[in-house]
Amino acid sequence: MSIQVYSEIGKLRKVLLHRPGRELENLVPAYRERMLFDDIPYVRVAREEHDAFARLLRDHGAEVVYLEDLLAEVLQDAYVRANFTKEFLQDAGIRHPDTLAWLVDFYAQFRDPAELVQRLISGLRKEEYPRNGQVWLTDWLTKDYPFILDPLPNLYFTRDPFATAGNGVSLHHMQTQVRNRETRLGKYILRYHPDFRCCPLWYEPTDEAFMEGGDILVLSPRVIAVGLSQRTHPDAVELYAKRILSSDSGFEEILAFDIPKTRSFMHLDTVFTQVDTDKFIVHPEIRETLRVFSLRLNKASVSGLTITEEDDTLQHILERHLGIDRVTLIHCGGDSPVDAQREQWNDGSNTLCIAPGEVIVYERNYTTNSILKDHGVKTYTIPSSELSRGRGGPRCMSMPLVRDLL
Repeated sequence: MSIQVYSEIGKLRKVLLHRPGRELENLVPAYRERMLFDDIPYVRVAREEHDAFARLLRDHGAEVVYLEDLLAEVLQDAYVRANFTKEFLQDAGIRHPDTLAWLVDFYAQFRDPAELVQRLISGLRKEEYPRNGQVWLTDWLTKDYPFILDPLPNLYFTRDPFATAGNGVSLHHMQTQVRNRETRLGKYILRYHPDFRCCPLWYEPTDEAFMEGGDILVLSPRVIAVGLSQRTHPDAVELYAKRILSSDSGFEEILAFDIPKTRSFMHLDTVFTQVDTDKFIVHPEIRETLRVFSLRLNKASVSGLTITEEDDTLQHILERHLGIDRVTLIHCGGDSPVDAQREQWNDGSNTLCIAPGEVIVYERNYTTNSILKDHGVKTYTIPSSELSRGRGGPRCMSMPLVRDLL
């Protein structure tokens, strides 16, 4: 199967990545917050760190495929390539018909699909723009802005624009405009690539409510957890639940985790991930305020769902819904509030499980990594001085396509 994801912990067999490129060189201090970065990574080192991540995945039996390569394969077709370029530019807010036409012609000169993909992802600086001066009123109003086309520096976090569950995919309407074009790349891969074009869709970019993949965790073949976060809204979770629960996917329940709506708790997987059959890592600050809701299909209900708030501890909720005798919750940073806040900021809770009880983590989170080892979890560390500046960890940087069934 091209997609098979029925857990967070099954042996990882195939995974989608994006290798950081020139788009990170188009981050500038004045606009880094708008681009969702807290600092500017050193691109050469970020690529070296990412390559170490990919090598580790391959060394442990996972086939690594790159988003940019899949898209380039799709864009071999000239008709598809022309449509994609125009839609991508429209997504970027290029509205003036003459400017749009000029840019379509500009990018048409890149006949090699791989080069075209890289140039679209990296953005277009005004200094690279052959048309001189302020021609349209929009040009005058934006003359100090350095780009004609914004870069996509967040693309190496492949978890967010689309997410796999079961044998299908959700394509997301992302909360920030700067990231919405990322979904267009996934849409064309799913529509035209022979490996993926028959996959069912659980969510689509045209759906109005915001949703992002870092909030989706496949806990078992029956249960999916979805975060109600800063970037995933309740209406989206309800629509996602109705579609996937009414399909033949086998999923029966969505657990909606209501977490704080802050940047440091951006997605559910920044504060909660599964590391083994009965072990989860959690940021301790969410346990006191966390609310969990169960969503089940109910065609007789006005909403199409039965929604119940879980009045219990997180440990007991997980034990009951996953059918596990005893769940262990491991605190990011241990019992120290200082260590917990520091290492959660650097994605200490954002682990990528490559097999039951085996996880990839950032080496910088040494306190949490040591605690994981004490609980019998095997940790594989990767360098992270530059990758972590984008506020995302190993799980954020990967989209599993195939996992072994448990």
